[in-house]
Amino acid sequence: MIPRSSVEDGGVEGKNMQATAENLVSLGAGRMGRSIAVACALAGRDFTLVDLRDRTAEGFAQLAAAVRTELNDILDHLVGLDLFPAAGKDAVLERIRLVGRAEAPAAVAAATVLFEAVPETVEAKREALGEAGAWLSPEAIVASTSSTMLSGELAAFVPRPERFLNAHWLNPAYLVPLVEVAPHAGTLPEVREHVLAVLRAVGKVPVVCSGAAGYIVPRLQVVVMNEAARMIEQGAATAEDIDLAIRYGFGIRYASMGVAEFIDFGGVDIIYHASRYLADKLADDRYACPDIVSTKMAAGELGVKTGRGFYEWDAAKAASFQQEAMRRFAGLLKLHGLTPMPTEDAATPKS
Repeated sequence: MIPRSSVEDGGVEGKNMQATAENLVSLGAGRMGRSIAVACALAGRDFTLVDLRDRTAEGFAQLAAAVRTELNDILDHLVGLDLFPAAGKDAVLERIRLVGRAEAPAAVAAATVLFEAVPETVEAKREALGEAGAWLSPEAIVASTSSTMLSGELAAFVPRPERFLNAHWLNPAYLVPLVEVAPHAGTLPEVREHVLAVLRAVGKVPVVCSGAAGYIVPRLQVVVMNEAARMIEQGAATAEDIDLAIRYGFGIRYASMGVAEFIDFGGVDIIYHASRYLADKLADDRYACPDIVSTKMAAGELGVKTGRGFYEWDAAKAASFQQEAMRRFAGLLKLHGLTPMPTEDAATPKS
């Protein structure tokens, strides 16, 4: 990493800013910006971290040292997990630049995609996006990394809201493949597609969701986490047993097959009847199925067995998908050392 002090340096070298067709920049040099920088640098992309704060030369040097330490720690962690070769560290670090406030206008102006990664407060985002807006190229795309704020609300802080959306990286961003992309109603389709292409190019798996609160993963997570806490509170199960159930049942299963896919293979009628039973026995309407399940039940769209549920199915597609899902499941079992172990008698061929 080459820090460029706002006190010591007067500008940004054009050749560095134009090193790649995509110029990826983080507005904010905190933990999220650093994590995204590592993800992009691991994929061979140059990345610029922009620190907007007024700092003395000594203060900037301290920030640069802290950033360098964290980047080294991240890469050492990946080496320790056998996910990255130790010999490649220097090359990755060289792709990440840190610039101070004096260089911020030029760095932001050169950005093709600017990831806003300032603290998660409305005030911080309004100030940072408002200031950066004066420096942006008219063609630049701005993607907030907010995990809670609606893209439609944040779009009001930028000069060209049609070139704005949210791109929610899950922590740690350099390790988790998923990025949730949430356009708002005014986001241009080509802007959304460009961001999706950039994310795929750095090895991520982007998904698109509406600008509704909670995205996909946080909305699902909060339901599961609250229900787990409620079960502990009610004495339905211990924290330890719930966690074992998640790691070796719920989690491993849904890592192999998505939730809507699971419904279709089990049958929409199964979730319909299970929901009614739980809502009755637990006396809680939160277990009642949504209208879409009741509608599909009435229409006979029960999943694989009827050829249509949340997906369209034919015999060949269902067989192919099931085979692939079982391959993923078997891989996870091997990873956890949980493959079925035959007894001596079972492993001995019959004479």
